[in-house]
Amino acid sequence: MQTGAKEKNGIIESLSTFLSNYVIVLPIILLIIAWTIIAPNFMSYSNWMNILRQVSMIAILAAGAFFIMATGDFDLGLASVVGITGCVFAKLIVTFGWHPALAAVAAILLGVLTGVINGCLVTYFGIPAFIATLGMQYIARGLCYVVTNSYPITGLPDSIGWIGRGYLNIGGKDLIPWPVVFMILIYAVTAFVAAKTKFGRYVYAVGGNAEAAWLSGINASQIKRAVFTLGGLAAGIVGIILVSRLSSGQPQGGTGWEFKAVIAVVMGGVSLTGGKGKPIGVALGAVFVGILENGMTLLNISSYYQQVVQGIVLVVAIGFDVYKSKRQAESK
Repeated sequence: MQTGAKEKNGIIESLSTFLSNYVIVLPIILLIIAWTIIAPNFMSYSNWMNILRQVSMIAILAAGAFFIMATGDFDLGLASVVGITGCVFAKLIVTFGWHPALAAVAAILLGVLTGVINGCLVTYFGIPAFIATLGMQYIARGLCYVVTNSYPITGLPDSIGWIGRGYLNIGGKDLIPWPVVFMILIYAVTAFVAAKTKFGRYVYAVGGNAEAAWLSGINASQIKRAVFTLGGLAAGIVGIILVSRLSSGQPQGGTGWEFKAVIAVVMGGVSLTGGKGKPIGVALGAVFVGILENGMTLLNISSYYQQVVQGIVLVVAIGFDVYKSKRQAESK
């Protein structure tokens, strides 16, 4: 009897710990139940593949934002970097005849460069991340219109279509969209880096207490430059996937995605003050965003009202994080 009671208590404790680390699971379950009742087509296989394909891009962008926000900073320019890297990718292929693989490398390097610039502005020049990345947001978006002359870049080869629209074929069946495969691989690496490497520990240390981290011998400035660079890398990858999915380079590509990424990161349990959160929680946060948006679309809710709902979710998520942080501070 005692053994059975201990096992039961162990299961309850494990479940409690899991829900404490991944509170986002409950809203996801409730949202799935609600949409299933209201929108009959929600649970169809094709709809879920559509959700996951769309979620994958937000999730990859959120993976880059995760490292930045784990250090206590944030990047408002990630979505615009998605736009400019995608436009450059398309421009190099269509206008200059570059091989898609070479154009992809160039686009990703451009994304990395934007991250390096942001990191240097924040660490070397002491410019607040809010200002530095807001400036990058405007610069990158402006360059989107310069590169495209305000028109979509079309005429891309069919050979790149698999990146954003193709499926991984298993047993002769197209089962998993390639963007979802990329998302899974990126999050596997992100989770490993965050939990098992010195760099991951340093990221959490800088976010938890930058001064204490510095006294411990951690180069906080170097870590911050690295996380902004990773954010740019993630944005570059998403830019390529987006162009492949749309079969064109859109000057407005990725508009508003920075806020969806922030919602995913905060809903996933990453504290705005830094030092807390897990990549898997961020992935679940992105899934929540995708399910919320997809359900509203199935119900023919106007995109304007969808923005209102997303804004409310962002404020509530941040408010919950602030409340939780205050409770934890008071309990110490």
